[in-house]
Amino acid sequence: MSRLADEVEATQLGMGVALLGHARVMLDDHQVSNGELRFLAERLAEALRDVLRIAAGRGAPVPDPAEGQE
Repeated sequence: MSRLADEVEATQLGMGVALLGHARVMLDDHQVSNGELRFLAERLAEALRDVLRIAAGRGAPVPDPAEGQE
């Protein structure tokens, strides 16, 4: 089970790296539409959520995002 979790985490991190590269290209393109940027922001938020979940699973102190909102 641990090996499967490691493989899933590696896949999620790899997808995050690929998404970050794609984001850099899109942000340099001034012809990108608002809809495309929104889609990108949604995918980046998902990738960040995955990274935070991985960090928490490995014992890193990850604050609750709701704590910083008022």
